[in-house]
Amino acid sequence: MQIPIFTVDAFTNRPFCGNPAAVCLLENDLDEGLHQKIATEMNLSETAFIRKLHPADDFTKSSCFGLRWFTPANEVPLCGHATLASAAVLFHIQKNTNSVLTFVTLSGELKTRREKDHIVLDLPLYSTYPQALEEVGGLIKAAVGDMIVQDLRYSPDTKKLLVRLSDTYERSVLEKLQVNAQQFLSAEKTGKVKGLILTLKGNSSGKDKGHDFYSRYFAPWYGVLEDPVTGSAHAVLSSYWSEQLGKTEMLAFQCSRRGGDLKISLRNDGRVEIAGQFAIVLKGNLTL
Repeated sequence: MQIPIFTVDAFTNRPFCGNPAAVCLLENDLDEGLHQKIATEMNLSETAFIRKLHPADDFTKSSCFGLRWFTPANEVPLCGHATLASAAVLFHIQKNTNSVLTFVTLSGELKTRREKDHIVLDLPLYSTYPQALEEVGGLIKAAVGDMIVQDLRYSPDTKKLLVRLSDTYERSVLEKLQVNAQQFLSAEKTGKVKGLILTLKGNSSGKDKGHDFYSRYFAPWYGVLEDPVTGSAHAVLSSYWSEQLGKTEMLAFQCSRRGGDLKISLRNDGRVEIAGQFAIVLKGNLTL
């Protein structure tokens, strides 16, 4: 059996930047265990599987598909960058003729559309709530040591912990921070955290004045020590920073080694649109 597979760098317009995802096009149902084996083999933060919902569906003409995401270790309920990568494959390789594509996922129906050289993701917006430091003190210590934490929030819908560092820090401090995410597994005692976001307010002056906020994201609970650019984390960050900054239109930068830009627009219906560019870097076939 041959399965078309692609590697797409999401939230960038340059190869080898942004966040890479593998995308598989499934003409037929795959044996359940093969999804995880393929994702483990690809060894990227996410491998996406696009499947036809009906036998007569066509990757070029149909507008609705099933979509699942796997890390090298687990299936996950939401992945923004692999959704963007999936839409890029359908729009730009399969030449899908629809203006909007709908994906049926574990997080409900997700819509994507083309907008000039960007792909726009329509994602749920997840609220955050104050988190007591004493409950997660060991995890915070493992993540940032003695750095000053300005705010601490938790998103119960996504199981993500948001750690805002002091506004006195520059972007370079976040970028240079050495994080051993493997230590999070033993430091997290509550059992409720499955992803950790470090975030910092943007700089209103200098070369980076266009960015409203910065972040890094770690998910060793899913086998991903650091994710380069994370759409699902920004579904949490968008809610928090919109509240803090009083803005519904924002530009974010994820400060991983690869780095990536995300354009954010909050809607009135409790959802958020996150737009990014992409670079298709590999086309091939899996032989099973």
